[in-house]
Amino acid sequence: MFPQLHHIKGGSLKLCSKLQIYTFHNTDKKPKMASTPLRSKILSQTRSTSLPSRSHPLVPQFNEHMHKLKSCDSTPSSISSINKKLQNLEDLYNCVDDLLLLPHTQQVFAQECNGKWVEEILDGYLCLVDACATAKDFILHSKEYVLDLLSTLRRRRDSDYFCGFLTSRKMAKKMIQKSLRNLSSFKNKPSILALEKDQETIAIISMLKETESMTLDLIEALLLSICGMKGHSRQSGWSLVSRLMSSRKISGQDSKDAVQFGELDATLCKIVSLRTLKCEQIDELQQQLKDMDLGIQVVEESLECLFKRLIKTRVSLLNMHSQ
Repeated sequence: MFPQLHHIKGGSLKLCSKLQIYTFHNTDKKPKMASTPLRSKILSQTRSTSLPSRSHPLVPQFNEHMHKLKSCDSTPSSISSINKKLQNLEDLYNCVDDLLLLPHTQQVFAQECNGKWVEEILDGYLCLVDACATAKDFILHSKEYVLDLLSTLRRRRDSDYFCGFLTSRKMAKKMIQKSLRNLSSFKNKPSILALEKDQETIAIISMLKETESMTLDLIEALLLSICGMKGHSRQSGWSLVSRLMSSRKISGQDSKDAVQFGELDATLCKIVSLRTLKCEQIDELQQQLKDMDLGIQVVEESLECLFKRLIKTRVSLLNMHSQ
């Protein structure tokens, strides 16, 4: 579904030959329908501020975790802020796990096993597994890229040698952009409406879809960060990606690990344009790379936890669907 990276010594990349990029098709146009509170909760592209607390016992807890994620919108796109969101997302999935263990939830899935909304949720969480695996591959490559740069700085002072790293980055960015297009296509697919269901069933569907949407947004933000890009504002008025990627002045702990890949790319381009490297330039770049390496390791661990959680959630959904 998404491209996977294999790193080759010398700063080159290649696509995994066993996997092909799966392109989502969106040929159907979303029907024009009058907006209602219930419909806005079911549409996957609409982020409701909160779900009605009376419709399901887990809704207040779910809303609390969702609020924590949304309240982080204004924070800068440092490695620590992305990792904080990944940790908050873990709390959200703890709530989803509790939801899937409830007898009523299992009963709903058993009764609606042939329902289109059930198939949509299963497909959505399969997409999450693939997208998270892709993000893991890109993070791993980024880590190797940073470590190779550090090793090169210790051994060489010739700026011409860094041209290979810039070429490698360009190839990686093209592959990330292709993955981002796939994510965008999936997110823009029209969603199945289930307005005829009871309030508790609607709450179950809404929580699963909200979690899926939030996870996709965060993975998209991470890929944008690795690519050195900024997100675009959305007409919905709330965009985790665009605000996560906004460049603002920062202070405190975030200022220590706010070095982004876009800044690193600019630094490398400057180095390549120079014939010789000064000691202070090398020292500064080495410190940047060390800070990035530490941050990447933390995100790598958080992504691994998220990946395992997504597989667990997908298996739980499949088990309920097959009952």
